[in-house]
Amino acid sequence: MGALAAKEFTSLDDERFNALFRDFRRTAFRLETLQHYAVDYERDEFARFLAGERRGEFPGIAAWCETVRAAVAAGKQIERVHVVTEPLSDYIRFECAWAYDHTVEAGEDVRLILADRGRWPDGLPREDYWLFDSSTLVAMRYGEGGEFRYGEISVDVERIARARHWRTLAVRSSYPYRPRTAHPAGGTTCRTT
Repeated sequence: MGALAAKEFTSLDDERFNALFRDFRRTAFRLETLQHYAVDYERDEFARFLAGERRGEFPGIAAWCETVRAAVAAGKQIERVHVVTEPLSDYIRFECAWAYDHTVEAGEDVRLILADRGRWPDGLPREDYWLFDSSTLVAMRYGEGGEFRYGEISVDVERIARARHWRTLAVRSSYPYRPRTAHPAGGTTCRTT
């Protein structure tokens, strides 16, 4: 991975991006800051959630859970911190009940930072990224509506140092997400205890 120069990609299906999830050696960390993501692989399920339907097949999350299980079985760690504002958006309620409940069960370490709407945790950026093995940064860029615009893979030492600092701060300021053992289709909260 060290030979990668800064490279942009415009699809979440990009092979260079997806190879990072197969090839990382120890840790993959994600900082999420949006209160709504409008990505294709969740569109139908989010509409069903809003309609009050029960969770059924969710291919995008099922595939992610397989990625997590394979990484954990190989002794690797996948960790995510999501800064969420209260009151929770419909999307965050959906993400907790229909995604995080399952990815945590698969072995992902999901953590939350709860913030009042209009306030933001000191020292943390309002930008999303993945950090692989503390040595490869993927800046994730989204439009105002939460649609994925592009990602940038970088091994720039200064950018990685900032991302490592933000990771430490985010983990220190967050609480582990706890899946509910049973929940209605919609769910209303994200549990941290």
